[in-house]
Amino acid sequence: MSVYTHGLRVHHGPRAARAAVELLSSMRFAIALLTVICIASIIGTVLKQHEPMGNYINQFGPFWAELFRTARLDSIYSAWWFLLILAFLVISTSLCIARNTPRIVADLRTYKENIRAQSLRAFGQRAETVLAETPDVAANRIGQLLVSGGWKVKLQHREGDGWMVAARAGGAHKLGYIAAHSAIVLVCLGGLLDGDLIVRAQTWFNGKSVYTGGGLIADVPPQHRLSPSNPTFRGNILVPEGAQSSVAILNQSDGVLLQELPFSIELKKFIVDYYSTGMPKLFASEVVLHDRETGEAIPERIEVNHPASYKGIEIYQSSFDDGGSSVKLKAVPMAAAAKPFEVDGVIGTSTEITNGTDRLTLEYAALRVINVENFGEGAAGAMTSGADVRKVDLRGELESRLGAANKTNRPKVLRNIGPSIGYKLRDAAGQAREFQNYMVPVDTGDGQPVFLLGVRERPDEPFRYLRVPADDKGSMDDFVRMRETLADGAARSRAIDRYIARVTDPKRPELAEQLRVSAGRALALFAGAERAKADAVSTGGWQAIAEFMEANVPESERERAGAVLVRILNDVLFEVLNVSREKAGLAALPADEKTQAYLTQAVLAISDAHFYPAPVAMMMTDFKQVQASVFQVARAPGKNVVYLGCLLLIIGIFAMLYVRERRLWVWLAKDGASADGTSATMAFSVNRKTMDSDREFEHLKDKLLALRKDTAP
Repeated sequence: MSVYTHGLRVHHGPRAARAAVELLSSMRFAIALLTVICIASIIGTVLKQHEPMGNYINQFGPFWAELFRTARLDSIYSAWWFLLILAFLVISTSLCIARNTPRIVADLRTYKENIRAQSLRAFGQRAETVLAETPDVAANRIGQLLVSGGWKVKLQHREGDGWMVAARAGGAHKLGYIAAHSAIVLVCLGGLLDGDLIVRAQTWFNGKSVYTGGGLIADVPPQHRLSPSNPTFRGNILVPEGAQSSVAILNQSDGVLLQELPFSIELKKFIVDYYSTGMPKLFASEVVLHDRETGEAIPERIEVNHPASYKGIEIYQSSFDDGGSSVKLKAVPMAAAAKPFEVDGVIGTSTEITNGTDRLTLEYAALRVINVENFGEGAAGAMTSGADVRKVDLRGELESRLGAANKTNRPKVLRNIGPSIGYKLRDAAGQAREFQNYMVPVDTGDGQPVFLLGVRERPDEPFRYLRVPADDKGSMDDFVRMRETLADGAARSRAIDRYIARVTDPKRPELAEQLRVSAGRALALFAGAERAKADAVSTGGWQAIAEFMEANVPESERERAGAVLVRILNDVLFEVLNVSREKAGLAALPADEKTQAYLTQAVLAISDAHFYPAPVAMMMTDFKQVQASVFQVARAPGKNVVYLGCLLLIIGIFAMLYVRERRLWVWLAKDGASADGTSATMAFSVNRKTMDSDREFEHLKDKLLALRKDTAP
């Protein structure tokens, strides 16, 4: 690792062994190892570690996901090659220290007082003068001055020649090399101790194996469990409120290992507080630690950055999760053949439901009690829909309604919009869609509250929202009844009759009949009861109307014809709404602004519902939240080793950067021109020449030899 490596040779042993030692202890080998470790650490920081294989496939594709798994890039810090590199770095640096420490220590003990007097004149920083004192007196005086200045001094009397004053200072500079190299060894050893090496060694040599199955923790066989006396580990443990657990999960690249703890953690209460943005501001856990040997109960409070410690195991507040909340859901039909039903479930479990002849798996994914969303002007994007149906650009409106939230920069207006249920519907082939439906209607700014029904195909996509208007009772009943009425041909005819009677003159039956045909065709297209053209892909809504216009109306007349058709359809749908209410025994709605606002959103929702990718939307009617804390438990004996290594690294770097090794020689001999005079030659050496060293040399000349710079040779 250091310059002291170069030039040294081992003069015993076979040539191959000598070459191997030379390579392992060389600076270039250590730098190569450090470079690989740095690159691996960058990859481990950028690429999320220990993620499920499906996440890598979704983000990077099958080829790269398989490459990451093969090269163990998804678990770099526990990969065999990363641990091997760390081990080689420890060996390399240790050999460097072992080979160079004796020489460094020996160099610190020597004063190099045997240097020849003529050699001093070859130094770059030197001075000569004649002192008015004998050599022995001058030697003792100079030696005392140097000692008082912090130098270590040795006087050598040469018989018949004179006195040599040899001094040294700044020996800590060389010790800095040893400290810095030792720090690298200690940090790597601490990393190996606290890393995955010991855990993996138990799978190699102690009969333990990674568990890849599922089921209850209690049913996992002993060969997948590590002893409570395991010297080092780092894992996670989830504890629901009112429950306790004593087994931590150690994630491995190909499965998990279970770590038995010498105590169990009981979660009494979980506390969480939020910022206005919806991000957690504080979460803490009030727990009781139950010693499994003595039965002692120790109450603790664990917060972020305030862990608890027991029996050498640190317990950190990592995050929080759902602890098995119970929910009640009601299915809202989104397809003509679907029927409403109710189902109870627990977050983290699943239920089998039917879709006609097909069977679907309803997976209860997440309950979120607080949802803070941005309702700034235009920021809600897909959550806003207040346009009047009579002013709709058919294609543009359809695309905007089906898209995700727009990304324009608008002022943020954050608001909690209440609880939501997240679930997945998985088909027999294993394909799943993810849904997020909000429990209560949300006012998105146009005065008409809507229920937000989110859906996305992949986890890395944003949710797209279907906005279903809430009726005067705050429910979706009017919307459901209106869709059912649209699917009933007789009910559609009755609505058209009421519309004709309201808007036409009885004395002109021929106009009434023409209007009846146009209204009937438009309503059938919108309801999905008639295809716009042979190759149409839509099933109804505004898309079907747009396709019909493209197929049957010349382009020059589409704008005018479209405006007329939209106005007719809007008026007929108003009658459909009232027919649906009358069938349920409710009073008809008046033709006022409030009804028009509801009708506008209902028409848009019915149009978009044709593209809803599920037969039903599951709406939450009630829930009982059970929270859980996720703790990280760690036994880290290498932590103190790493701390010591960091301290040595600081000391070593400080010594190498700020401590200058200096050596000084003063040769004193009788001056031939004077009986009592002494000829003095001083030489100064420093490992790193700086302006400070130049000033120190000038100061020493003045102090020891009373020699100013202008009198130097």
